[in-house]
Amino acid sequence: MKKPIISFKNFSFKYHKQQKETLKNINLDIFQGEKLLILGASGSGKSTLGYCINGLIPNQYHGSISGECLINGKSLIKSSIFELSKIVGTVLQDSDAQFVGLSVAEDIAFALENKNMPRLEMKMLVKQTAEKVKIAEKLNILPHSLSGGQKQRASVAGILHENIDILLLDEPLAALDPVMGKEMIELIDELNQVDNKTVVIIEHRLEDVLHRHIDRIVLMDKGEIVAVKTPDDLLSSDLLTKYGIREPLYLSAIKKMLGGLKQKNDLTNLEKIDLTPFKDYKVTNLPLNSTKNHSEVIISLKDVKFSYDNNEFIDIKNLNIRKGERIALLGENGSGKSTIAKILTGIIKIDKGEIFRINNPETIQEIAKVIGYVMQNPNQMLVSDNIFDEVALALRLRNYSIEDINERVNNVLKITGLYSMRNWPISVLSYGQKKRLSVAVCLALNPQCLILDEPTAGQDYRHYREMMEFIALLNKKYDITTIFITHDMHLALEYSDRALVVKNGKIVADKDSESILSDEKILNLSSLKKTSIFDLSEKLNLNNSNFIKEFIEKERRINE
Repeated sequence: MKKPIISFKNFSFKYHKQQKETLKNINLDIFQGEKLLILGASGSGKSTLGYCINGLIPNQYHGSISGECLINGKSLIKSSIFELSKIVGTVLQDSDAQFVGLSVAEDIAFALENKNMPRLEMKMLVKQTAEKVKIAEKLNILPHSLSGGQKQRASVAGILHENIDILLLDEPLAALDPVMGKEMIELIDELNQVDNKTVVIIEHRLEDVLHRHIDRIVLMDKGEIVAVKTPDDLLSSDLLTKYGIREPLYLSAIKKMLGGLKQKNDLTNLEKIDLTPFKDYKVTNLPLNSTKNHSEVIISLKDVKFSYDNNEFIDIKNLNIRKGERIALLGENGSGKSTIAKILTGIIKIDKGEIFRINNPETIQEIAKVIGYVMQNPNQMLVSDNIFDEVALALRLRNYSIEDINERVNNVLKITGLYSMRNWPISVLSYGQKKRLSVAVCLALNPQCLILDEPTAGQDYRHYREMMEFIALLNKKYDITTIFITHDMHLALEYSDRALVVKNGKIVADKDSESILSDEKILNLSSLKKTSIFDLSEKLNLNNSNFIKEFIEKERRINE
């Protein structure tokens, strides 16, 4: 009988600072060479299970353990992080916490330096690895100055030289554009298939992970394993919907619009699904977005230029943002999206050009009253010890009354699904929970414009919808302008009317979202891709626009 390389037997864990167990009665065997996906809603215990595999629990995150966990035969509670790091290589959600070098090259070379490898050989291997993960042109810069997606690739490169048996990836796609996400899944598959690494992936983006074969999917809820199934068995069931996980879009459309699945196998690939029973489907013409007339300009950029290290990066000739608009800011990793957001909020000072903001705020503090900015990495925003104090901080600094502070903070925490955790320390939150908290911090100030950098990265489907529907309500009820920096093309279709596509610091397209996201020339230029809803409608010879409108409306009604 095959021996597991990871084994949990009646395993439970409770953080010292919490009253209830985060993991309950975990029984799971993972075998050498297997590729496993751990799936579940935010707070389901996925990341905590990962911390047990790499030894962060109990060595860094302390708590009470019962039961047994063996990693390649070593007892978790008797092993140091150093011992387990020789077996398990980890790519964290928070890439910044993983970097040790002063340059990308130094970071990738860290394991080789520890082996006293000759310098010339080391440089050659570092270059080869950087090329493998497509980051070779960034070898001489600071890791912390990379874009979110570039950081993720650098983190993978940093562990490829380790002689490890197990590769653990915690939300590896969270910050990646669609094309880079696809390439990351292909790289992970190569490490599994060619190098025979046992791969454990913790991820929300199910459809993207299923771009390559997965052996089994472990579904978690409230700290327990509720199912361990093959992808086909899971996709043909109702478990994903029951536990708040977004199904692949094409499958969701088939189930909700076309009468349901007619097959049980080969469900991970649209090309293998028999669509013959659905050829007679007729779509209706439903309005997708509001037709509000946006006239008042609240932000304007003219001939704006900005350089990094004397190299021109941002070049925007003319850009007007109007009150009440819903804008998606799209583009590949490193294209300049986050830099543009920092220019709009005054975090970065431009080299040339003019910027107009409504009410003419001059300082960053004054701009923050007009434009709220939710950063891509929530750890760069959070400074307090507990959740309530973090949301209340800006209000206290502005001398709001205690009554107003309590009312605003509690309302925002309820909306963002954090109210039950209002007294929790921030240190125990998952990445997705920290993301929601960073949004709550900005919402407490009621800004006129809200910029959100990857607002749904690391979020499960239920919290994705709750957050985006709330922000849509702010836009509709209070005419707040919303700007989303996102790699989620379906989010752009659902929640924006206008899309700006950024390439090499320039805006290369500016028109309605639907037109841009169906334009293959623009998508290919910007490392974006059509959603599988487009692909499904084309295979059925249906009108793309009407089919997508109807799907979005049906999803919204189901989730109301």
